[in-house]
Amino acid sequence: MIIPGVVLAAGRSTRMGRPKALLPAGRAGETFVGRIVRTLRAGGVDDVVVVAGGVAEEIARVLAQESPPPRMVINPDPGRGQFSSLQAGLRAVDRPGVSGMLVTLVDVPFVSAGTVERLLAVHRDTGAPIVRPERRGRHGHPVIFDRSLFGEIHAAPAASSAKAIIAAHRRESVSVPVTEDGPFRDIDTPAEYARAFDRSP
Repeated sequence: MIIPGVVLAAGRSTRMGRPKALLPAGRAGETFVGRIVRTLRAGGVDDVVVVAGGVAEEIARVLAQESPPPRMVINPDPGRGQFSSLQAGLRAVDRPGVSGMLVTLVDVPFVSAGTVERLLAVHRDTGAPIVRPERRGRHGHPVIFDRSLFGEIHAAPAASSAKAIIAAHRRESVSVPVTEDGPFRDIDTPAEYARAFDRSP
């Protein structure tokens, strides 16, 4: 079963004030997008695709440092919203033999490889249309969309949302209990970044 990973990194980062994909993430030289790519690979995702927008050249330079570099696709009009980036990622990974797509956001950098591994295992065992982490009733990222939903995602208008797809299949979805904070901790503002890394972005 092949489940590629898609990292959505085409947003304008207006609240942060600079591209979140390129923010330093702990170790010297590490960025949010680089950290997430390595986490997905460590969790068992072999094919990783990063969807970029306005700072694609800068992101490409960061990804070139990975071995091997993940694929990058461009959302030519990220202003249409995050769902248009999801669709761009799906177009890049949808091929025979792919059984699902794991999706995460570039502003959720603290997910562990263990959580990625668990989500993949649960999807492999259940074949559920949606698999996502859950803690105390709250759902986070990454989210796995089964191949059975690919047609629906392709056909939806760009103004739609992943939340709408998830809501339409809530009864058949599977929640995976996790104890870590990472799947639920998004970094959207300079204040959140400063609290997470004890420094300004």
